[in-house]
Amino acid sequence: MLDGCKPWPQDLADHYREAGYWTGEPLDVLLREGARKHPARTVLIAADGRRWSWAELDEWADRLAAGLAGIGLDPYTRVLVQLPNVPEFVAVLFALLRARLLPVLALPAHRESEIVPLCELSQAAIYIIDGSSPEHRALARTVSGLVRHVFVVGEPGEFEAVPQGEPVSLPAADPAEPALFLLSGGTTGTPKLIPRTHNDYLYNARASAEVCGFTEETRYLVALPAAHNFALACPGLLGAMAAGATVVLAPDPSPDTAFALIERERITVTAVVPPVALLWMDVADVMGADLSSLELLQVGGARLNPEPAGRVRGTLGCALQQVFGMAEGLLNFTRLDDPEDLVIGTQGRPLSPGDEIQVVDGELLTRGPYTLRGYYRADSRSFTPDGFFRTGDIVRVLPTGHLIVEGRNKDQINRGGEKVPAQELENHLLAHESVHDVAVVGLPDAVMGEVICACVVARGAAPALREIKAFLRERGVAAYKLPDRLEIVDALPLTNVGKVSKAALVERLVKETS
Repeated sequence: MLDGCKPWPQDLADHYREAGYWTGEPLDVLLREGARKHPARTVLIAADGRRWSWAELDEWADRLAAGLAGIGLDPYTRVLVQLPNVPEFVAVLFALLRARLLPVLALPAHRESEIVPLCELSQAAIYIIDGSSPEHRALARTVSGLVRHVFVVGEPGEFEAVPQGEPVSLPAADPAEPALFLLSGGTTGTPKLIPRTHNDYLYNARASAEVCGFTEETRYLVALPAAHNFALACPGLLGAMAAGATVVLAPDPSPDTAFALIERERITVTAVVPPVALLWMDVADVMGADLSSLELLQVGGARLNPEPAGRVRGTLGCALQQVFGMAEGLLNFTRLDDPEDLVIGTQGRPLSPGDEIQVVDGELLTRGPYTLRGYYRADSRSFTPDGFFRTGDIVRVLPTGHLIVEGRNKDQINRGGEKVPAQELENHLLAHESVHDVAVVGLPDAVMGEVICACVVARGAAPALREIKAFLRERGVAAYKLPDRLEIVDALPLTNVGKVSKAALVERLVKETS
């Protein structure tokens, strides 16, 4: 196992293989097998209408793999990938898998405060960006001294084009080794690196596709960022490929963009976060788009409350599937044949018979064939001595095995499915000359689930919200982390042991606005 990654204990690894969860194949078998079975069928469609067959995508990945392997990097060298939902994301991902280089999948919205620490933590040798993004080009200039190569999709300009070469035979990856790194929504600012092995992530994608009923006739729209676990493998892009389905890439999940693609490409399944689902339902009748092909809407990333959940079928004309999971592993789905009350009122039940669940003082703990045993080069405080991952989610488990998510015990705000670490924002804000003290809290919101509120004890003249936002932007904070609300307070409430009582803050602010 790659240094810095923790393997499963041998007895559990043997059990997962014997049970058939782990098949001992590399993750790129999804593309290789698809190209063998139905080479001429369309597998990938870009937002602008360009199409790739399985054979064409397979050859493209081979050419990129040859070019990347020719650089001379050691196997399992990390490669920071920050690409939007473009066809190159898919080709580059499979090329890196074949070249035995490890993608670190950053989100397009990440900025300097995430990208620089990620480069340092992963010790990435390559940074791959979208050449059409001025922000990403600026980030590349910032981190160019930390990496050996900056490769650009599109016009390279001052950097390098992603290399290609004639396809060559390359050594196969070890299925027990990491295939890629996902990012955690950590509470300390810098995301942790989540190693997903070929064995576990292949099972993740295949099992999800099976539970969700994906077939060769499925037409899946990637509406969320493809680098996000939900859109990548739950079942996502990879699960669709596992089923031999067609994948369509949307540059964003806005109704204008998504509805047009659903209508044009006869999309049958897509996945969104609750705020997007609410927006879609609000405008579906007004926009008059033809959504008749849509059979299933997956909603996850944050809890979808029962009231809007009950409106999905009536407004969008499709079934709802609630999905509760984490990039670290465990996935829960409401099933396609579940009674309506479970679909509307719960966040599903575990994907796999191999998932082990414990609820300790309300907190969900889990381990299983696709849940990590440790973060990359990080301490083990998130894990019990016997390997259960402490999720930080507060849940109730029904007799049916379905989970109801009731909140989190970590200092983290779930703003529309985006996990925002309160401590990170507090550290930035304390650098502002007008901020004496600050506590960042999440406040309930009907659309976003939670909104970000910065409670500031001012030093001198109190800052305005627009000033705070501009300050954070200058410090490289991603837009989705910026406060929605600013409250100026005389002092922060304290617990009886002298710590800031965020619970008291939230209670007071909710009362003031109710």
